[in-house]
Amino acid sequence: MPTKGNYMRLRKASALLLALTVAITACGSDKKSSSSTAAPTAASTAESTAASTAESAATGDSTVTTGGTGGTGSVVVGTDLPLQGASKDASDDTNLAIDLLLEQTGGKAGGFDVTVKHYDNSTAAKGGWDDATCAQNANDHVANADEVAVMGTYNSGCAKIEVPVLNADATGPMLMVSHANTNPGLTKAWDPGEPDKYYPTGVRNYARIIATDDLQGKADAEFAAKELKVTKCVVLNDAQTYGVGVAEAFVEAAPDNGIEIVATEAWDAKQPNYTALFEGFKDKNPDCIFLGGINDNNGEQLIRDKVSVFGANDGAVKLIAPDGFTGYPSVQALAEAEGMYISFAGLPAAELVKAGGAAGKFVTDFKAKYGHDPASAYSIYGAAAMQFIMKAIAASDGTRKGVRDAAFSGVTVSADESVIGKEFGVDKNGDVTVRDMSIQLLTGGVETFLMPWPV
Repeated sequence: MPTKGNYMRLRKASALLLALTVAITACGSDKKSSSSTAAPTAASTAESTAASTAESAATGDSTVTTGGTGGTGSVVVGTDLPLQGASKDASDDTNLAIDLLLEQTGGKAGGFDVTVKHYDNSTAAKGGWDDATCAQNANDHVANADEVAVMGTYNSGCAKIEVPVLNADATGPMLMVSHANTNPGLTKAWDPGEPDKYYPTGVRNYARIIATDDLQGKADAEFAAKELKVTKCVVLNDAQTYGVGVAEAFVEAAPDNGIEIVATEAWDAKQPNYTALFEGFKDKNPDCIFLGGINDNNGEQLIRDKVSVFGANDGAVKLIAPDGFTGYPSVQALAEAEGMYISFAGLPAAELVKAGGAAGKFVTDFKAKYGHDPASAYSIYGAAAMQFIMKAIAASDGTRKGVRDAAFSGVTVSADESVIGKEFGVDKNGDVTVRDMSIQLLTGGVETFLMPWPV
């Protein structure tokens, strides 16, 4: 089994690959293109963006506009989410939550009318976010002259590709606010060169309204030790930006909580099963398995095979996962996921309803309008990110630079209107000013709030 040294070498290699990806993307190249065709720059995509928008309107493509009209000025906010694959349900409901927010506010942000354009950063072939598509989207955001900000992305790796392009926009930097990115390196020192390498102008243009993985991984380790009383854990990661980061945070916090990390390894999302992987850990006698990654990367098969080798999750070997596994109906319906613990870097929708106020009303209104509960708590956090962007627009002159400057000037969403129940804004680094962490238990096919965890 790989040692921690192997694990750290993997992380450093991943960081180097990521740095190369961002550098190439910022220059407008598509590192995944089999034909080695350069990705379009912002200037070259202006004409194609207009054409594709017209085509979308004619064909009913998923890239649509919604919101208010009229008034003395109008602006566009893009949403940038994976609309295909395992994250589709969460992303669709995020867009619905934002549409509901615009409906309830009349699509107004101060003197501006706000419309939303939905971008898809996934591909059917990949079944999730795609780096070349994220690069293309970044150029398309910049090329759309009416667009002043972006709500997204869902995946940290995609954000690390897009942020430098938006940052270098000559009319900006262009603001991006994420509801779900938790990798620390986007806003604070983490991997080599982070976060400065994402901001070529030296000005921050990225913010998030969710807690980060250095806090989440630590919380998961503390919970595992103090509540589950585990002492020997296997830590797996999916070799992606988010998964490696949250896995490392768990590993680093483990010793201080009396947990021995008996093995660390990356799982290959393309494998048909992981029985041999888990069988290889048997002689380590773990009482805990931690899955650092996202369900999109064959997570359900991983859960099935954990149970086939180590037994039910409420048995001798506990299964713990971060928010990369929350909000997936397919995970909740999986019999083998019963008894699995899942952390979430915020508060789940059911807790917002219990708390009442504007947050509880918004979640209730969502169900009344769309006939179902939000597929993921991140859907509501998407509406919160949009609330913050609209506050920035209202405080701005309506230009990209003006919106970015306003976002980092101390604007806040008050508690009496916040769809997450608390007043919030962002600090000078782009991190949210209020932080929550929740531990959930998957039981009876439902993610049930177990307890809050201090961060």
